Amino acid sequence: MKNLTGYIFLLAVIFLAACQNASPTPPITAVPTTTDIPAGAGIETAVPATLPSPTSVPTETAVPVEPADQTLFNWNDPAIYRSGLTANAQDSLDLLSSRPVYSITLAIDPAAATVSGTAQIRYTNSETVPLDKVYLHLFPNLLGGAIEIDNVAVDGQEAGWLYEGPNDSMLRVELADALPPGEQVVLAMDFTTAVPQSLGRNYGVFAQVDDVMALAHFYPMVAVYDDEGWHTAPPVEFGDPTFADASFYLVTLTAPSEQVIAGSGVVVGEEDDSRMQTVTMAAGPARDFYLALSPNYAIETVETGSTTIRSYAPAKFAAGARQAAEAAANALEVYGTRLGAYPYTELDIVATPTQALGIEYPGIIAITQREYDPDDPLSANVPNSVYLESTVAHEMGHQWFYNVVGNDQLEEPWLDEALAQYATGLYYLDNYGRAAAQSYENSWNDRWNRVNDADIPIGQPVGAYEGAAYSAIVYGRGPLFVKALAETMGQPTFDTFLKDYVSTYQWDIATTEGFQSLAESHCGCDLTDLFNSWVYENQDK
Repeated sequence: MKNLTGYIFLLAVIFLAACQNASPTPPITAVPTTTDIPAGAGIETAVPATLPSPTSVPTETAVPVEPADQTLFNWNDPAIYRSGLTANAQDSLDLLSSRPVYSITLAIDPAAATVSGTAQIRYTNSETVPLDKVYLHLFPNLLGGAIEIDNVAVDGQEAGWLYEGPNDSMLRVELADALPPGEQVVLAMDFTTAVPQSLGRNYGVFAQVDDVMALAHFYPMVAVYDDEGWHTAPPVEFGDPTFADASFYLVTLTAPSEQVIAGSGVVVGEEDDSRMQTVTMAAGPARDFYLALSPNYAIETVETGSTTIRSYAPAKFAAGARQAAEAAANALEVYGTRLGAYPYTELDIVATPTQALGIEYPGIIAITQREYDPDDPLSANVPNSVYLESTVAHEMGHQWFYNVVGNDQLEEPWLDEALAQYATGLYYLDNYGRAAAQSYENSWNDRWNRVNDADIPIGQPVGAYEGAAYSAIVYGRGPLFVKALAETMGQPTFDTFLKDYVSTYQWDIATTEGFQSLAESHCGCDLTDLFNSWVYENQDK
């Protein structure tokens, strides 16, 4: 437990909303206790209307960028990904033969705000029925940018394909012969992605603003197929947009040398001729692949156990970058003990202009740059350093709940968001003690109060919530349910269950039904009434 000298006093004055100038030493900060609590990923922004102005980069200064050459590789070679996984996670490489594998080459041109590339995707039919088509998400067409596809092939032969969905947001690739269960095909295609130069849909996760190119979901991404069929429904304009299988990524990119690059996975090769750089990154298993680039990034580094934490922010925000790295190290210790070891040898944190306070990606989290700036307060009552620590702790929870344990973030957002909120409470409990944890838990009630403590089920799809209800129910009532579940099961039994839940669904996809069933097997009790009261819709109360 951290040294808490002066902590309770600072906590009290925050309750009284009279501590605008408090400046606790990172990473030891007080916990927000009012509705100023950080929103976490995919909630209301806490950012006022005066957003950073989009960066207009003159295209005439663009440096011509050519895609890097990437030699075809052995799809089943685990050596490519081994350096990115800790010793405890090496057995995850056994998934290589059955999960999607992406081999992507990219040319990134920040001056033109474009990414052009070629994707080869080996897809395995892991279901029990033959498949005559494969669907891929084209998220840039929903996120304010655009992605164009060309030269689609299946196993080296030209294939039939067409756009589907709103704004051509899905790509349907026809298979000449139905793909039997257990068999594989290699899809190949060229793509060109235009990156928006303003903060738009879904909190501006995909944008180039203020010399930061944030590349979320910028490539063709295979949709999930399960017993419900292909998941092709478009996301709504709030919440997290993706639902994905754990996959493997080998990405080789070229970009101007002045760009500092952060991304999912680890660097396994790089060259730089002082004008252009070529970087190869390997990641997996991972639900997604994310990149952020900026010529202004400086890096703060913290080592913890088998993992290197790299925190990227403009040099003037070095103190915030250091605090974020230390908070992430503290979170790795708490969550590693309580949930299971973090699987990767690297964890990156990037400051971006996103309108959300934080967004999670595999092995990397994006934090709004405003939290790093003490001269640009998010709240009159809570220091930005408090927001920064809380947001980092929440997004770190998603490394387990969303990435290691997957779930349908569109249909069952509570499974990752409420559990990440609950995990953040554990972060404060283990680092600062019961009083700090309680003040964080109070924020869940404050959030639920925004809809007058309405008994709205926490287990609804994102699009079913209206107005303030998404934040209030999923991030407020959701963790309160998890707390009630722990009290019903008994805390020691619940703690054992939660760790087993992560182990049982590691690199798989969990559901509410599976969560309940596993909990009942641990407590030897019937939790139907509890789940009906909190989680399910149209059940007897």
